[in-house]
Amino acid sequence: MDLSQSFLVRNAKWLSAGALLTFLSSFGQTFFISIFAGEIRETFSLSHGAWGSIYSLGTTASAIAMIWAGSLTDVFRVRVLGPVILIGLTLACLSMAFVSAVWFLPLVIFALRFTGQGMTSHIAVVAMARWFVATRGKALSIATLGFAVGEAILPLTFVALMVIFDWRILWLVAAGIALLGAPILAMSLRQERTPREISAENPSAGMNGLHWTRNGALRHPLFWFMVPALLGPSAFNTAFFFHQVHFAEIKGWQHIELVAYFPLYTGFSVVAMMLSGWALDKWGTARLMPLYQLPLVFSFLAFSWASEPTLAWIGFLFLAMTTGFNSTLPNAFWAEFFGTNHIGSIKAMAAAIMVLGSAIGPGVTGILIDFGIGLETQFIAIAVYFLLTTAMMWIGIARFRDSVPSYR
Repeated sequence: MDLSQSFLVRNAKWLSAGALLTFLSSFGQTFFISIFAGEIRETFSLSHGAWGSIYSLGTTASAIAMIWAGSLTDVFRVRVLGPVILIGLTLACLSMAFVSAVWFLPLVIFALRFTGQGMTSHIAVVAMARWFVATRGKALSIATLGFAVGEAILPLTFVALMVIFDWRILWLVAAGIALLGAPILAMSLRQERTPREISAENPSAGMNGLHWTRNGALRHPLFWFMVPALLGPSAFNTAFFFHQVHFAEIKGWQHIELVAYFPLYTGFSVVAMMLSGWALDKWGTARLMPLYQLPLVFSFLAFSWASEPTLAWIGFLFLAMTTGFNSTLPNAFWAEFFGTNHIGSIKAMAAAIMVLGSAIGPGVTGILIDFGIGLETQFIAIAVYFLLTTAMMWIGIARFRDSVPSYR
């Protein structure tokens, strides 16, 4: 992908703002929260199913909230909305540091998931999809590098720090980092334009040359063809990282042995992410979307069958391929097929579905573990699920691709 110096310099403030937001969303992402799963379950005497149910309850509530809150990106500037959400993320991290009653835990999970996984990442990708058109793939791939940096640095760092510090102290550290991001974001976007100005100056129409509203998108069959694919990676990638401690236990591995592969996974996903940006600008989402979840079939089969930690890299390699493409393709898909004038509200609904998936995954897999159906068996069923999502995307996109102006 051609990332010329002039492109990076001209758009540095927008790209860096997106990367900052995606990085800070880490504190509400499952791969970070699940680091503390063992300590949380021990502190509150929770089974796998109980902890998974609490996590699902809080995440489901955040998905519902996203339906409304996500559309705020069509109204407010990122430099206004972003810092507010980051302050909320700070308070959520502080709440996790001081939570003492199990009944309060779902509220803390809701706050972390809504402000972190939900709104912080949503603001970033909607901004990139709106601010960039011809170079949308490049912009998304650069801005979403924050996800990769968070996945590479934070789990290994915080797992190592837990040997020295109490887990609650580490949530205070997370709160401090999130709080520091608010003024940095505001300063980097001092000259940011409003969403309506961006849309008016640089509109990008969708199917049939229209700018679809959220209600119109929900009535269109293509949206529902995409729902299983929206749910899948969020549900089952989340479940994998959520149960990482238990997964290492059943394999007979040390947790740190598994976490040590996260930087490798991140490196693979960054390569895939950058390739996806180049491929997206060259071929568009219609040609790429039907194929990008196929690597998850091989990933979950590899995790199911791996007998040694050294074999886990195969699963992480295929997982990273879809993770990298997932950072750019779905976000560009909504803009390309449904237009950019209402991209915030449409993407908010899609984000809510993905957040709902991240609620379903840990809850269902945790309950199945309690009923004696092990992760290794579940992973085989998950691989079959991704074969089905691939077929659904292929059928839906093939049916409506010709109605997109750029594919005629």
